[in-house]
Amino acid sequence: MDSLLHSTAACIALGAAGLFFEAGLLTGLWKYLCMRRSSEAQAPHYVNVAHRAALMYAFSAQLLAVFAALSAFPAWVNTIAVIPPLLFFAIAIVHYLHLGLTTLSNNTMRDSADRNKDYQILNILAAAEIGGFSVLLAGFFSRLLMS
Repeated sequence: MDSLLHSTAACIALGAAGLFFEAGLLTGLWKYLCMRRSSEAQAPHYVNVAHRAALMYAFSAQLLAVFAALSAFPAWVNTIAVIPPLLFFAIAIVHYLHLGLTTLSNNTMRDSADRNKDYQILNILAAAEIGGFSVLLAGFFSRLLMS
């Protein structure tokens, strides 16, 4: 456990995990309150999505922290690798919160004003999340092979 506290990347990821989990708990309350007020006992679509995403990203951030702490790569490499996935996790949560507040859509891609821009953002998101984790995973396997 101490290796988590001695790694800058792991501390950043654990801090993000805590914030994402808190967002998951708060959006869970929001979801519940929406369900109580709804005649169908349902929350708006993106309130549900924000709740689930925040909880999922909290545990994903913990996984990033563990792989960063166990990586054989230098601290600066792990820190650079952990930031893009966390940044895009946070952006997604904020985006879903906004959509939950506005309740203008239950499918933002279908209702997008500029799908090409949205697709570009999703391509960057995929590269950042997969690329960042791939670096941490490679560092983990490098450490395994060195031991």
